[in-house]
Amino acid sequence: MRKILVVGLICVLSFAMCFTAGAEEKKIKAAFVYVAPIGDHGWSYSHDIGRKYIEENMGVETAYTENVAGPDIERVIRGYAQKGFDVIFTTSFEYMDPTIEVAADFPNVIFEHCSGFKTAENAGNYFGRIYQGRYLSGLVAGKMTKSNILGYVAAHPIPEVIRGINSFTKGVREANPNAVVKVVWTGSWYDPAKEKEAALSLINAGADVIAQHQDSPAAQEAAQDHKIYSVGYNNDMSHFAPDAHLTAPIWRWQVYYEMVINEIKNGTWKPGSYWGGIKDGIVDIAPFGKMVPQEVADMVMQRRQEIIDGTFNVWPDKTDQELLSMNYFIEGVEGTIPK
Repeated sequence: MRKILVVGLICVLSFAMCFTAGAEEKKIKAAFVYVAPIGDHGWSYSHDIGRKYIEENMGVETAYTENVAGPDIERVIRGYAQKGFDVIFTTSFEYMDPTIEVAADFPNVIFEHCSGFKTAENAGNYFGRIYQGRYLSGLVAGKMTKSNILGYVAAHPIPEVIRGINSFTKGVREANPNAVVKVVWTGSWYDPAKEKEAALSLINAGADVIAQHQDSPAAQEAAQDHKIYSVGYNNDMSHFAPDAHLTAPIWRWQVYYEMVINEIKNGTWKPGSYWGGIKDGIVDIAPFGKMVPQEVADMVMQRRQEIIDGTFNVWPDKTDQELLSMNYFIEGVEGTIPK
């Protein structure tokens, strides 16, 4: 009789342990909302690399919607919340207010908004100090220009973009005090035709290096076609412009997405504002093109290491709040900021 009770108890305990393990292994469901197609080879593509990383390496169930704009923003975010996703990443500045509004209706869902500044009890925001990579790429560009005119194809006149232009120019002028950076606005994050048109106008104005804050490689292709140099953005775009691409400030969103998923698993997630840099691995620069002299590459990599070590600050006279609200051009930038 005692043996039967013991065996029965073992079976009950085994079932309980299996049930508990099953509960613990419940998959986290994460949704991503993108402003452009993931085939843009730019901003949305870089976020999707991060999505794939947590899906393939952390067992997270993921979903995404691309090309989300206007009235569809809130509808898409709300739809994922209604479907029971545990965390929703909204990856464009204009998604900020809809994210906060939907978050208020779903207190048990975690929301993470990229590039904004608002938070709630269940909503945080995140970005990276990509201006560090912009500055480093400016050092390269400043050394490589011969005309002393560099072009910058820019999307929207928000602090994120303005800060990037100024940081790039800071690097350019440190390497070459005689150089100027001309800016042309497209009014769009992703419009390859407009981006190429803007790049061509800058080339016609004498620019022999084209940089960008855009999502497609169109400006890189324009530089390649006209046998001048280029600086990409978001990812290594050298395969689109192998003879033009000097380097690029790049994103590694998987670093942040892995951190958030681990916090959710551990029950330690809290809303906040994340702004990591090269030291944290979330931003960096792409490999140098074959045309970049070794002494230039060495100089830039030394400065990169100084940023990591904390012995160099791109903006030593600015607070984070001043950087986050930057709405003016520094000396060396030629162009106007639309109101």
